[in-house]
Amino acid sequence: MNTSPSSRGLPRRSIAAAVIALPAFWIGARAQPAAPRRPTPSQTEGPFYPVTLPADTDGDLLHNGALNYATTQPAWVDGTVTDLDGRALRGAQVEIWQCDEAGHYHHPGDGDRADRAFQGFGRVAVDADGRYRFRTLRPVPYTGRTPHIHFKVKLGTRELLTTQLYVEGAPGNARDGLWRRLSEPERAALTVPFERAPDGWKASFPIVVAA
Repeated sequence: MNTSPSSRGLPRRSIAAAVIALPAFWIGARAQPAAPRRPTPSQTEGPFYPVTLPADTDGDLLHNGALNYATTQPAWVDGTVTDLDGRALRGAQVEIWQCDEAGHYHHPGDGDRADRAFQGFGRVAVDADGRYRFRTLRPVPYTGRTPHIHFKVKLGTRELLTTQLYVEGAPGNARDGLWRRLSEPERAALTVPFERAPDGWKASFPIVVAA
């Protein structure tokens, strides 16, 4: 029996064209650009951004100069800073600030009552892959607020984002006015799990900004 393509009504040239076009189709599909990412939601700076930055502003908030802060809940907080296309935002700086375990900030508006050994503020530059990392404490609640860490992203003299990180599963989240105003996708972007690690807690907070 003759089973050649032409005997089945399929011209050889049509089959050849289809074979050539098929890889091009798949390559074209794979080459389509990824959908832009959603920017990390912004939130209020709050009243306790430092009036005067501490002399020690590195990424380890558990050491303030020569002083060591004896927290019961040390934590690593890390992540990446990328643009809407997923590219590392080289040159960006990430700042964080938060209260100590007693719920106090280094700020005159809070009576400047924070423990002197707790740095309370840190700033790091992202690396070539957009990564940042801080050593701090697992955030705690204070009157009127659920546990949170304030974040700010800068690029040169520009402030690209101010927001807050929340603790997944914290009982106070549902009672916090700022957290409640977030939509479900916004809550998902700003609320992260703090997981047990050998040296305390660990949380990852990816940040996406419109640069």
